Amino acid sequence: MFRKFLAALLAFLAMSVFAAVDVNQATQADLDAVKGIGPAIAGHIVAERAKGPFKDWQDLISRTSGIGEKSAAKLSAAGLTVNGQTFNGAAAPAAKAGKSAKQATAPATAAPAPAALPAPAPTASPAKASKHKQAKELKATAAAASAPAKPSKKAKAASAA
Repeated sequence: MFRKFLAALLAFLAMSVFAAVDVNQATQADLDAVKGIGPAIAGHIVAERAKGPFKDWQDLISRTSGIGEKSAAKLSAAGLTVNGQTFNGAAAPAAKAGKSAKQATAPATAAPAPAALPAPAPTASPAKASKHKQAKELKATAAAASAPAKPSKKAKAASAA
């Protein structure tokens, strides 16, 4: 009986360690317990939350100094949520990207496809050609070393005289 109780208690503690911490409901100590949030950032979050709850991740990023897109992704992976939602990447609004509504809805025109070039003729690779050339040179030097030296025309004429 004691073992079952101990196992249940340990399971509960393990689950509470990995529980999500919502930025709008957590205390400064709860926020500080999230990996990646220190006392300074936790203080910034609590101070900004006093002005009003965070609407979404973009609101948290824009209002809290020290939290950007990359750190938001890491904090979300560590268990931080905003209104129960995890961070799902760059969901920046079109106005933030610098496009008007008309530009955002206009279809993009496709660039013309480049003309197809003919495929190059297959050739021996430089490594194979180099090895082949080296083998020929090695055979030629080996043959020259083993064959008796042929006298030149001048040497033949001198020996004939």
